[in-house]
Amino acid sequence: MGWKEAAEPVLTRMPSVARPEGHVPFRRKLGWTAGILVLYFFLTNVTLFGLQTGTPGGDFYGRFRSILAGSQGSILQLGIGPIVTASIVLQLLGGADLLGLDTNDPRDQILYQGLQKLLVFVMICLTGIPMVFAGGFLPADPQIAQSLGIGTGGVNTLIFLQMFVGASLVLFMDEIVSKWGVGSGVGLFIIAGVSQQLVAGLFSWEGLGGAAGFFPTWLGIITGSRTIQSPLTAEGLQALLLGQGQLLALVTTVLIFAIVVYAESVRVEIPLSHARVKGARGRFPVKLIYASVLPMILVRALQANMQFLGRLLNSQWAGMPAFLGQYANGQPVGGLFYYLAPIQSRADWMWFLAGTTADPAQIFVRVAVDLTFMIIGGAIFAIFWVETTGMGPEATAQQIQNSGMQIPGFRRNPQVIEKVMERYIPQVTVIGGALVGLLAVMANMLGTIGAVSGTGLLLTVSITYKLYEEIAEEQLMEMHPMMRQMFGD
Repeated sequence: MGWKEAAEPVLTRMPSVARPEGHVPFRRKLGWTAGILVLYFFLTNVTLFGLQTGTPGGDFYGRFRSILAGSQGSILQLGIGPIVTASIVLQLLGGADLLGLDTNDPRDQILYQGLQKLLVFVMICLTGIPMVFAGGFLPADPQIAQSLGIGTGGVNTLIFLQMFVGASLVLFMDEIVSKWGVGSGVGLFIIAGVSQQLVAGLFSWEGLGGAAGFFPTWLGIITGSRTIQSPLTAEGLQALLLGQGQLLALVTTVLIFAIVVYAESVRVEIPLSHARVKGARGRFPVKLIYASVLPMILVRALQANMQFLGRLLNSQWAGMPAFLGQYANGQPVGGLFYYLAPIQSRADWMWFLAGTTADPAQIFVRVAVDLTFMIIGGAIFAIFWVETTGMGPEATAQQIQNSGMQIPGFRRNPQVIEKVMERYIPQVTVIGGALVGLLAVMANMLGTIGAVSGTGLLLTVSITYKLYEEIAEEQLMEMHPMMRQMFGD
């Protein structure tokens, strides 16, 4: 008996959100999406009961938070981290063809979805338990432990159970959006978190970390309520570009918007015609960023898990060798985990800034490792993503065949269509994945408005663009029901 037969009773009984039996009207989809978004914001403000207030060290995920969503110290402490980590495992297993699942088979689809949910629950435990019970990352409040009479261990258990419930809610909220709403829950949560930071970085009078936003700062400079050094000096120029002036951050933010929107519009369009309806024509677009930017979440999440492992080892292993990692204030300053840490801001590589003591040679190696990891990792995960989400040449050819379309000048045969698709999809997938990885590193190095990570901004712009396209498509389907019947919606 294979593993599928052994695991089928468990995987087929995993809790899931029911699919709609018929077409869901566009307005109802928007209603579900807006409702889940409101619930997400509400849950990010629900504080973990029993957690010690004023926990030092700030957000555990740090600048990975914009990618992993959620909120430090809330019931959504883990954010989408377990979902993304489970996806990494499935991508790797599927890419190595170790699962033996055919996603075109309805039975195997159910097993795949059940396995994904099971892995998410496992990852919640593997991430949450060390975070609560080891290293003092989320310490229990001794006063609450004393008042309840259950000890700090009991309060830690309560904290973990709350985190488990929150992470499980994120899983099902993502499923609701995917089945009943517009887009995906994972993308929606990333947009929500990054947009909140971006708006605060532009307009907040208090800002993030005590600094005012971009526009209030420049309003103060123009009116004279804020003093700034003369831009004719090196210190003044640095203050305008890199300091409170944030001019470089503004330029980087605008460039990321422009480059991503342009890259999303670059495509090769393969002409299509309907085999039975004369005059019915269309085009299949193969975009430059064909696999979208979602595989980049997997790459960054893999780096976040590596850093989590390093911090856990540092907290539990007093004699950890220096070549593995040297830590100061919870951050790696030397060793393997330092070189594996991604560049998150200008201060990580601009050795000439005041207060930066890192050796330029070490910084060069770290930047090279980050670039290599992101470019190669982006290309690899883009390939895995295309193959496991039914976007590869074979699956795409079958979809075109099933829709009744064909490529003019070629026989109406899925093998023929597949050969045409193989001229474009594999090459574009690798180039697009590597390009997104390069853009993510460059954006992080230059910095953006609102302390948003460059990767987070990159993801937000691309996901928002795709969400706009999906909304436009939904509206088109609503106006022309015949098109909905043609595409099987």
